[in-house]
Amino acid sequence: MMKRLTPLLIFLSMFANVAFSQQNIVDSTVSTTMVYATYSFQFPGGGLSKLFGSNSSIGGGFMIKTKSNWLIGLEGNYLFGGNVKNISVLLSNLETKDGNIIDPNGLYAEVYFYERGYNFLGKFGKVIPVLGPNPNSGLMVMAGGGYMLDKIRIHTSGNDIPALLGDYVKGYDRLNSGWVVTGSLGYLFLGNTRLLNFYAGFEFIQAWTKSQRDFDFNTGLRDNTRYNSQFYGIKVCWFIPFYKRVPNAYYLY
Repeated sequence: MMKRLTPLLIFLSMFANVAFSQQNIVDSTVSTTMVYATYSFQFPGGGLSKLFGSNSSIGGGFMIKTKSNWLIGLEGNYLFGGNVKNISVLLSNLETKDGNIIDPNGLYAEVYFYERGYNFLGKFGKVIPVLGPNPNSGLMVMAGGGYMLDKIRIHTSGNDIPALLGDYVKGYDRLNSGWVVTGSLGYLFLGNTRLLNFYAGFEFIQAWTKSQRDFDFNTGLRDNTRYNSQFYGIKVCWFIPFYKRVPNAYYLY
């Protein structure tokens, strides 16, 4: 009986070793799901560059990497910045002749302006295994599309300007939204020890947005501008892959 089982056990042992070695990240491509956190520093171009300067974004995503190094995923980002342009005309209908706003106490109000927004993106791409410690690392090319929203956040010290509270502030926030397409090129590093996994590269976003407000209070008119805008960004990501640890050997008892 044992003589008959011995060849079968040897075959199963060899098959198990081959199957596990094929899944080893060091010398083979592997399929895995990954979650990641991301940060970008962006420079605007086109229409929105007339409203905002440079901004940052933070976010996260979920990605699937196939054994053939194809990638597909979803990502969301929160946009923020403190460089708002043309603020001298934004609240012109509330200002005195000397360019100040008077609060209910008869004092000059302190008003601050910020850029705020978000985007949601679907992405697909591929890893080209060059210059990496294993065939799962290398140049990472991505493309995709989604939706974005951008606006001006207006904050007053003490929040005591009635004309800038509640729904009234919507007449000044320049809320705009629309569709975007995106492309990126960078380097993906998935470490052999599974502890160090990151991405760094450049990202381009093309956006087509328009105002979502009925009219702007400072002009009394609706903003019918259709913004054709771009974002040029430097992007870094930290990945957490969810593949099982592969043993170096397979033991039969």
